[in-house]
Amino acid sequence: MPDFTFRQNAILPETPRPIVSIGMGGIVHDAHYPAYRIAGFQVAGGYDLSAERAAMMKDKFDVPVIYDSLNAAIVDSPADAVFDVAVPGNAITEILRELPRGRAVLIQKPMGDDLAQAREILAVCRERELVAAINFQLRFAPFIIAARDMIEQGLLGELYDLEVRMQVNTPWQLWGFLFPLPRVEILYHSIHYVDLARSFCGTPRSVYAKTMSHPSAPDLRGGVRSMIIMDYGDNPRVNVMTNHSHAYGSQKQQSYVKFEGSKGAIQIRAGLNMNYPDGVPDRFEYVLLEEGAEPSWQSLDISGSWFPEAFIGAMASLQRYANGETDALPTAVDDAIETMATVEAAYASSANGGTALPAM
Repeated sequence: MPDFTFRQNAILPETPRPIVSIGMGGIVHDAHYPAYRIAGFQVAGGYDLSAERAAMMKDKFDVPVIYDSLNAAIVDSPADAVFDVAVPGNAITEILRELPRGRAVLIQKPMGDDLAQAREILAVCRERELVAAINFQLRFAPFIIAARDMIEQGLLGELYDLEVRMQVNTPWQLWGFLFPLPRVEILYHSIHYVDLARSFCGTPRSVYAKTMSHPSAPDLRGGVRSMIIMDYGDNPRVNVMTNHSHAYGSQKQQSYVKFEGSKGAIQIRAGLNMNYPDGVPDRFEYVLLEEGAEPSWQSLDISGSWFPEAFIGAMASLQRYANGETDALPTAVDDAIETMATVEAAYASSANGGTALPAM
């Protein structure tokens, strides 16, 4: 089998814009700022409700300016800055209403707490003519960029199957804000895989789903296990299966994204989810069918991972679009609303239950 090389990195803007953070919490610490350092993006300043938190981030990441209010962050920011909004979903709309008309803004997922809030966010973005995208960054993980390149080159042929399987032991205590929420697993975790499937297969015609809690995490009423079937007719089959309560050691943990097509297949181990937050190494394997030859799986070396490198692509794609360097904005709010609608359908399916057995 010949050696192949595939694109793994996001395309950076020719003229990077400064970034102003609104919200400087854990995801900014763990992923946004490390990604921006790798990419060479300048963080011009930031604001957080907690002055203590903001001061810590300033010291650790050399943030030049900490604004003392949301208004100051908006009014005193550079005229060409991109606003990087990382706040709870129910706080997004009011912040967007304050942004100057026509500005660029990257909004941390999810796009609100439900579809109603997502519609409101979309309406505000349109009314204020914001260049707005949602940070569905898994699309830009290096292993996903490589998989997309292979698929777009036709090496897998017609896509028959896309499956995501997460059987891990997730330390939910790291995110205390999730515990009182009525929606957790799908809205805050599996939404990545729903959006990923949409990016390859489009929006499904319907959804079958069940999300549930687990006896080991009774305080997480928003669910820690889900099964989502995205209906595209006979092909492709698209399944998302998650179990965050696999507390039986690492040997049988699973964290993979699998693509199967008429000419080949890809299986990716997304190691971040295993032994989180330390993770384990990612693994990218693929097989291309050759007539008369036994299928032989190959490994592809991937540089970078989901955290933090995927966060480069989310910001880079927005900046390139805002600069007029491309006419494509993959995670624009107009597209992200369809991911939110798919998530809403999954919750509706889960609430409605399955089909009762007929009378015997």
